[in-house]
Amino acid sequence: MTHRYAVYYAAPEASALERFGIGWLGRDHDSGEIVAQPVVAGMPAERLRALTASPRRYGFHGTLKAPFRLIEGYARRDLHEAVEAFADARRAFTLPPLVLADLDGFLALVPPAPAPELADLAGDCVRWFEPFRAPSTPDEIARRPLAELSERQRFQLQSFGYPYIFDDFAFHMTLTERLAAPDTAVLRPHLEQLTAPLRSEPFVVDGVAVFEQPAPGADFIMSARYGFRIR
Repeated sequence: MTHRYAVYYAAPEASALERFGIGWLGRDHDSGEIVAQPVVAGMPAERLRALTASPRRYGFHGTLKAPFRLIEGYARRDLHEAVEAFADARRAFTLPPLVLADLDGFLALVPPAPAPELADLAGDCVRWFEPFRAPSTPDEIARRPLAELSERQRFQLQSFGYPYIFDDFAFHMTLTERLAAPDTAVLRPHLEQLTAPLRSEPFVVDGVAVFEQPAPGADFIMSARYGFRIR
């Protein structure tokens, strides 16, 4: 099976955060529609498209349960029912506005301070949906930069299919590929300006979403967003 699923945070529909992410990356993760990206002074449009290629393919999101194939015995409907039940038992929460950060060369939106509520949500997603995950193949493991991972991260990669979980989790909504310094110098000031309105908007976490990738290399599409029931 090549179809992959992921459980992500996706911004509330029609929110300022969602509109920004779709416009910046140039693809609506809900419909799959390609949209025009902003004009960035000093950067050709094709260069901007290249520097946002991976985030665009995955869709504007924050990872909670990283992409995985379904283990034999479970169907797509089973996963969706489990995600809906998970969301029904959760309480929405609000955090301070996200800020722009440079994460080892990647530009991303991140919380301005540690957010235990987000870490708990991500940890619960990892555990809750682990029974649905088919074991990683040797090729999937080999694609990770093992030499750059700690012993704990390598264990997590082998055990859960993703190294950056639990104590290694750091919520982020990726906006670029890893950039060289000249590209950062162009894009960061532009993104600071674009995201300025978001700094007056609280970061609302009121649901989780299922994203699906129908084939290797294909774009991920948000197939459903499940709102938290408890208010």
